[in-house]
Amino acid sequence: MNSEKGLVILYTGEGKGKTTAALGLVLRAAGYNRKCLIVQFGKIWFTGELLGIKKLAPLVKIIQGGKGFVKILGDKLPLKEHKKAARETYKMLYAEVLSGKWDVVVADELVGAVSSNLLPLSKAVKLIKDKPDQVDLVLTGHHAPEKLVELADLATEMREIKHPFQKGFLAKKGIDF
Repeated sequence: MNSEKGLVILYTGEGKGKTTAALGLVLRAAGYNRKCLIVQFGKIWFTGELLGIKKLAPLVKIIQGGKGFVKILGDKLPLKEHKKAARETYKMLYAEVLSGKWDVVVADELVGAVSSNLLPLSKAVKLIKDKPDQVDLVLTGHHAPEKLVELADLATEMREIKHPFQKGFLAKKGIDF
Protein backbone atom coordinates (compact mmCIF):
# COMPACT_ATOMS: atom_id res chain seq x y z
CA MET A 1 0.00 0.00 0.00
CA ASN A 2 1.22 3.49 -0.83
CA SER A 3 2.26 5.27 2.39
CA GLU A 4 1.19 8.58 0.84
CA LYS A 5 -2.40 7.40 0.42
CA GLY A 6 -4.72 9.09 2.89
CA LEU A 7 -6.22 6.77 5.46
CA VAL A 8 -9.63 6.66 7.06
CA ILE A 9 -9.14 6.23 10.79
CA LEU A 10 -12.03 5.47 13.13
CA TYR A 11 -11.97 5.80 16.93
CA THR A 12 -15.19 4.51 18.50
CA GLY A 13 -16.47 2.74 21.60
CA GLU A 14 -17.80 3.51 25.05
CA GLY A 15 -14.44 4.17 26.68
CA LYS A 16 -12.67 7.50 26.98
CA GLY A 17 -9.89 8.46 24.63
CA LYS A 18 -11.42 8.84 21.18
CA THR A 19 -10.89 12.59 20.88
CA THR A 20 -7.62 12.35 22.82
CA ALA A 21 -6.29 9.79 20.31
CA ALA A 22 -7.36 11.97 17.38
CA LEU A 23 -5.68 15.04 18.90
CA GLY A 24 -2.52 13.04 19.55
CA LEU A 25 -2.48 12.07 15.88
CA VAL A 26 -2.82 15.77 14.96
CA LEU A 27 0.07 16.67 17.26
CA ARG A 28 2.23 14.06 15.54
CA ALA A 29 1.18 15.22 12.06
CA ALA A 30 1.92 18.87 12.93
CA GLY A 31 5.42 17.75 13.89
CA TYR A 32 5.86 16.83 10.23
CA ASN A 33 4.44 20.18 9.05
CA ARG A 34 1.18 18.61 7.92
CA LYS A 35 -1.82 20.95 7.84
CA CYS A 36 -4.56 19.71 10.15
CA LEU A 37 -8.19 20.69 10.65
CA ILE A 38 -10.33 19.54 13.57
CA VAL A 39 -14.09 19.98 13.30
CA GLN A 40 -16.02 19.14 16.46
CA PHE A 41 -19.69 18.18 16.27
CA GLY A 42 -21.74 19.11 19.35
CA LYS A 43 -18.84 20.47 21.38
CA ILE A 44 -19.50 24.13 22.13
CA TRP A 45 -17.85 24.71 25.48
CA PHE A 46 -14.29 25.63 26.39
CA THR A 47 -11.79 22.80 26.50
CA GLY A 48 -8.03 22.93 26.94
CA GLU A 49 -7.45 21.82 23.38
CA LEU A 50 -8.89 25.11 22.08
CA LEU A 51 -6.00 27.11 23.54
CA GLY A 52 -3.45 24.35 22.99
CA ILE A 53 -4.29 24.16 19.30
CA LYS A 54 -3.94 27.93 18.89
CA LYS A 55 -0.28 27.43 19.84
CA LEU A 56 0.08 25.09 16.82
CA ALA A 57 -1.32 27.65 14.35
CA PRO A 58 -1.10 28.05 11.43
CA LEU A 59 -0.58 24.29 10.95
CA VAL A 60 -3.60 23.29 13.04
CA LYS A 61 -7.07 24.82 13.17
CA ILE A 62 -10.10 23.81 15.23
CA ILE A 63 -13.75 24.66 14.59
CA GLN A 64 -16.57 23.86 17.00
CA GLY A 65 -19.99 23.22 15.50
CA GLY A 66 -23.34 22.27 16.88
CA LYS A 67 -25.45 23.18 19.87
CA GLY A 68 -23.95 20.90 22.52
CA PHE A 69 -24.68 17.26 23.27
CA VAL A 70 -28.24 16.03 22.84
CA LYS A 71 -30.30 15.49 25.98
CA ILE A 72 -27.37 15.56 28.41
CA LEU A 73 -25.57 18.27 30.40
CA GLY A 74 -28.81 20.24 30.77
CA ASP A 75 -29.72 20.29 27.06
CA LYS A 76 -33.27 21.52 26.48
CA LEU A 77 -33.08 22.37 22.78
CA PRO A 78 -35.50 20.75 20.35
CA LEU A 79 -33.96 17.91 18.35
CA LYS A 80 -34.57 19.84 15.12
CA GLU A 81 -32.13 22.55 16.32
CA HIS A 82 -29.43 19.95 16.88
CA LYS A 83 -30.11 18.40 13.47
CA LYS A 84 -29.89 21.77 11.75
CA ALA A 85 -26.59 22.57 13.49
CA ALA A 86 -25.19 19.12 12.59
CA ARG A 87 -26.15 19.63 8.92
CA GLU A 88 -24.47 23.05 8.88
CA THR A 89 -21.33 21.68 10.53
CA TYR A 90 -21.24 18.77 8.08
CA LYS A 91 -21.64 21.07 5.08
CA MET A 92 -18.66 23.15 6.24
CA LEU A 93 -16.62 20.00 7.04
CA TYR A 94 -17.35 18.48 3.63
CA ALA A 95 -16.27 21.67 1.82
CA GLU A 96 -13.06 21.85 3.88
CA VAL A 97 -12.18 18.20 3.22
CA LEU A 98 -12.57 18.73 -0.53
CA SER A 99 -10.80 22.13 -0.51
CA GLY A 100 -7.29 20.71 -0.84
CA LYS A 101 -6.06 22.88 2.06
CA TRP A 102 -5.67 20.06 4.60
CA ASP A 103 -3.50 16.99 4.97
CA VAL A 104 -5.33 15.63 8.03
CA VAL A 105 -8.96 16.28 8.95
CA VAL A 106 -10.52 15.15 12.21
CA ALA A 107 -14.32 14.91 12.26
CA ASP A 108 -14.67 14.74 16.05
CA GLU A 109 -18.01 13.28 17.15
CA LEU A 110 -19.24 12.86 13.57
CA VAL A 111 -19.88 9.21 14.43
CA GLY A 112 -21.91 10.32 17.45
CA ALA A 113 -23.93 12.68 15.25
CA VAL A 114 -24.73 9.72 12.98
CA SER A 115 -25.50 7.27 15.80
CA SER A 116 -27.83 9.78 17.49
CA ASN A 117 -29.65 10.42 14.19
CA LEU A 118 -28.55 14.03 13.82
CA LEU A 119 -27.00 13.13 10.47
CA PRO A 120 -27.76 10.23 8.13
CA LEU A 121 -25.11 7.54 7.77
CA SER A 122 -25.05 8.34 4.04
CA LYS A 123 -23.38 11.71 4.81
CA ALA A 124 -20.46 10.04 6.62
CA VAL A 125 -20.13 7.49 3.81
CA LYS A 126 -20.14 10.29 1.20
CA LEU A 127 -17.42 12.15 3.12
CA ILE A 128 -15.23 9.04 3.14
CA LYS A 129 -15.82 8.19 -0.50
CA ASP A 130 -15.36 11.76 -1.78
CA LYS A 131 -12.30 12.74 0.25
CA PRO A 132 -9.19 13.45 -1.82
CA ASP A 133 -6.82 10.47 -1.99
CA GLN A 134 -4.03 12.14 -0.03
CA VAL A 135 -6.18 13.34 2.91
CA ASP A 136 -6.08 11.37 6.15
CA LEU A 137 -9.58 11.47 7.64
CA VAL A 138 -10.17 10.70 11.31
CA LEU A 139 -13.69 10.02 12.61
CA THR A 140 -14.57 9.79 16.30
CA GLY A 141 -17.67 8.99 18.34
CA HIS A 142 -19.72 6.34 20.11
CA HIS A 143 -21.60 3.52 18.37
CA ALA A 144 -19.94 3.43 14.95
CA PRO A 145 -22.19 1.68 12.43
CA GLU A 146 -20.65 -1.42 10.87
CA LYS A 147 -20.57 0.36 7.48
CA LEU A 148 -18.09 2.93 8.85
CA VAL A 149 -15.94 0.16 10.33
CA GLU A 150 -15.91 -1.54 6.91
CA LEU A 151 -14.87 1.67 5.13
CA ALA A 152 -12.12 2.53 7.63
CA ASP A 153 -8.51 1.57 7.05
CA LEU A 154 -7.95 1.54 10.80
CA ALA A 155 -10.70 1.11 13.40
CA THR A 156 -10.08 1.17 17.13
CA GLU A 157 -12.71 0.57 19.78
CA MET A 158 -12.13 2.26 23.12
CA ARG A 159 -13.43 0.06 25.94
CA GLU A 160 -13.73 1.30 29.50
CA ILE A 161 -12.06 -0.94 32.03
CA LYS A 162 -11.92 1.48 34.94
CA HIS A 163 -12.87 5.15 35.28
CA PRO A 164 -12.52 7.68 38.14
CA PHE A 165 -16.20 8.67 37.65
CA GLN A 166 -17.04 5.31 39.24
CA LYS A 167 -15.52 6.63 42.47
CA GLY A 168 -17.33 9.96 42.25
CA PHE A 169 -14.55 12.02 40.66
CA LEU A 170 -15.76 14.74 38.33
CA ALA A 171 -14.10 15.58 35.04
CA LYS A 172 -10.58 16.89 35.56
CA LYS A 173 -9.43 20.08 33.88
CA GLY A 174 -6.52 19.40 31.54
CA ILE A 175 -7.26 15.67 31.46
CA ASP A 176 -10.96 15.29 30.56
CA PHE A 177 -11.57 18.71 29.01
